[in-house]
Amino acid sequence: MPNTNQHDTDQHTPAPSDPEPLTDDIDDQLARLVADQAPRLFAVAFEFDGPEEPVIAAWGMDFDDSAYMVTANGNTHFSLATADNALNYVRTGPSATSHLIWTTAKPAPPDTDN
Repeated sequence: MPNTNQHDTDQHTPAPSDPEPLTDDIDDQLARLVADQAPRLFAVAFEFDGPEEPVIAAWGMDFDDSAYMVTANGNTHFSLATADNALNYVRTGPSATSHLIWTTAKPAPPDTDN
């Protein structure tokens, strides 16, 4: 009787087939989709009175209907109605001024001529 616990090391395991490369048309379509739907990025920075260097207190993403922000140290996360509310949640002392800084331009309206 053959030993059924023995592995056949001569068997070939087929390699997973390589995925079909995306066409240029699909690449362009996906690039436009990503560009159209990408969130706008922002930071909350603190400017201090005196010789202290400014610091980034938080980073965020602004979506069409909400915003998300995380403190620079990663300890606190915020779900916001809008990015404009960010300064209400990341606070500093009286010797500093908070700034909402946009890192990306406001997206252009979608092209509806196509």
